[in-house]
Amino acid sequence: MLAHEIKNPLSAIRGAAQLIGDSDPAASELTALIRKEVDRIAALIDRMESFTDGRSLARAPLNIHSVLDHVCEIAGKGFGDGVAIARHYDPSLPEIVGNHDALVQVFLNLLKNAVEAIENSSNGTVSINTAYRHGVSVRGREGEGRLALPIEVSVRDNGPGAPDELAGHIFEPFVTTKRSGTGLGLALADKIVADHDAIIEYHRDREASESVFRVLLPRAGGTP
Repeated sequence: MLAHEIKNPLSAIRGAAQLIGDSDPAASELTALIRKEVDRIAALIDRMESFTDGRSLARAPLNIHSVLDHVCEIAGKGFGDGVAIARHYDPSLPEIVGNHDALVQVFLNLLKNAVEAIENSSNGTVSINTAYRHGVSVRGREGEGRLALPIEVSVRDNGPGAPDELAGHIFEPFVTTKRSGTGLGLALADKIVADHDAIIEYHRDREASESVFRVLLPRAGGTP
């Protein structure tokens, strides 16, 4: 309810800025900034709401590669414009079970994090990788036994990585290494992954000098 009350005036502000910008070209730069900031505030409200949403996710069999291709398409038209995102897919991967829109949000957050990590590098690389890890199971978060999660998706970049003192807290809300970051993107990704009975991990691959976010997902049908 509170979010709704906040977003209503935001919509009015955005609409007014659009009208002013359309009628006065000299003001278009400032009104564009107003619209951008309004959109950022609205997105922040949406992310905050997600943490208190107790509804279970509707899940169905999905081709994870279709999800990832959609994510790359969105990225290429926005924050990833001009960035070559390598895709290394296992073509024999079976379907996962998940919520398409929620997983798009997860991998958008991870990909945005990777792209931002290399923005000051002349030889930055970003890749999305999939693999089948037969027999992989992990201990559930709430002590519910071991979970069979053989579908692996990893997002890698060769940016500087998280400082050692933050690496263990990277999925906590409001933890960020970015001056303009909210610290909510990875926390939201963590929550969505947990809602899929799945696991997300971060580590630094010292040998490859890469940061790695790894998501382990259940396959459709539940067979390990």
